[in-house]
Amino acid sequence: MTFDSEYEPFFQPPGWIIGPVWLVLYTTLAISFYIVLTKRNDIDNFAIIVALFILQLSLNLAWSGVFNSANYLMASLMILGMVIFTIAYAWMIFDVAPEASKIVWPYIVWVSFAGVINVAYYLHANG
Repeated sequence: MTFDSEYEPFFQPPGWIIGPVWLVLYTTLAISFYIVLTKRNDIDNFAIIVALFILQLSLNLAWSGVFNSANYLMASLMILGMVIFTIAYAWMIFDVAPEASKIVWPYIVWVSFAGVINVAYYLHANG
């Protein structure tokens, strides 16, 4: 995960799989958000839902720079934010757009798994 780290947890997936997984996950995020936008008139708290989505995406896009600078504690907190914001987003849209909610669940799982990997790096660096 860090490009200059010699440490790698035994459960970290191989590098070749990361790109394709993120391609699928970003595609499902985009589809979910598009569905939400098309149903905006039916969704209560639309502005909050959009803010949650933008917050999680902003954290996601900023995360790699923080992680690669070996600031593992901050990177872990960012992952926690991504997971919380995405769970709130998925929960708030479930009744009106269950398909948009369900297609972000794999993202939540993957980011949570990345969080476990991130914690392993943190423990290794500080242990």
